[in-house]
Amino acid sequence: MRFASKRQTVASIDETEGVELIITEPEDLWHANNLIAIGDVVYAPTLRKVTTEGATGSTSAQKVRTELAVNVSKTSFDPRVSELRVAGTIVNENPIAAVGQYHTLTLKHSDRDIKFTIWKRQGWDSVALALLTEAVSETANKDVVFAVVMQEGVANLCLITESRTVVKQRIEHTIPKKRSTRKETEGGMSDFYGKVLAAILAAIDFNERSGTPKQLLLASPGFVAQNFRAYMKEYADKHGDKPLARLAKEAAVVHTSTGHVHSLNEVLKSPEAQRTMRDAKFTNETSLMDNFYQKLRQDDGRAWYGVNPVAKAIREGAVGRGGGVLMVNSAFFRSMDVAERQKYVALVDKVSEDGGDVRLLSSDHESGQRLDALGGIAALLTYPLHDLDEDDDEEDVVQAEGSAAGTTII
Repeated sequence: MRFASKRQTVASIDETEGVELIITEPEDLWHANNLIAIGDVVYAPTLRKVTTEGATGSTSAQKVRTELAVNVSKTSFDPRVSELRVAGTIVNENPIAAVGQYHTLTLKHSDRDIKFTIWKRQGWDSVALALLTEAVSETANKDVVFAVVMQEGVANLCLITESRTVVKQRIEHTIPKKRSTRKETEGGMSDFYGKVLAAILAAIDFNERSGTPKQLLLASPGFVAQNFRAYMKEYADKHGDKPLARLAKEAAVVHTSTGHVHSLNEVLKSPEAQRTMRDAKFTNETSLMDNFYQKLRQDDGRAWYGVNPVAKAIREGAVGRGGGVLMVNSAFFRSMDVAERQKYVALVDKVSEDGGDVRLLSSDHESGQRLDALGGIAALLTYPLHDLDEDDDEEDVVQAEGSAAGTTII
């Protein structure tokens, strides 16, 4: 994603005029979904259905291309097709649509770049500016890995970026076993490997315009992944496909307990994956969550989760310089409740002022899903604090329905 104007920077944002951005690749839509909050105004090109009545009283409908601004009431992001739908009431005068009517803007990546503009009615707070900075960074979206988690007859094709994990396709194929000859079983596996390879080549362009080839991780129990890599090499040699031969040669093989999607956590923690994705954001976040759970099991008062305990720790200055880390679900900052959003922003600002680290994790990624299981917010403290989960009647404690207490998880 980039600014529409070359003179525009994050530091020079004019809140009264909004920020015009350009979607240049599919991953940008994920960033746009994080940036757009309930109550914002979004302006973008769109199609609007218009009904006209003829002289005889007959009616006809057609879709007319126009540009509309909507006051956002709902967003919906489909990661499989990289499409973002932004719904709300129209706020700009338009000859074919009245102010106050409901409309849905559809933003999707296409052959041409798509422009859209965001106005933040409550202003660009520190979290929104951080998300925008990440979205327009020149290094954004560079770390992309394609992982195939498989076992005999089952394969899950997963796209892993620095921000999210998307299961692109699940492949199932019956492998002859009972009362089958070895030749029949081998033939079944060969057909299965053929399906998986065809799906990989159809799902991913390993030489996108960015010029950065994607990494391929093959994961399975036993020798399924290793045998599939051998199948790839044989296929590439037979068809003289040099890019595929290079891809197969550089693919990393990882051992997992199963071939199902939940084994992605094992994949990301493996030495092979760590070498492949050495500096990627998603591996750092996975390591961070592993560290948090380790501290939680030790029960030494340095790992807490749940809104109230974490808010107390931040108020005490315990999530600051020297190892303090605040982890928050990024969805908290798309809330319709302005006051609720401001409370979470205040927590982020306090940690930053104290010199701590703030990580905004997404539920679209494995590490964010693990954080969601803890209520969406957690913290590593610079020094131990105990009894943070006790009741506190002070008014300045952030309240959250259903927040979990910071007790030990085994």
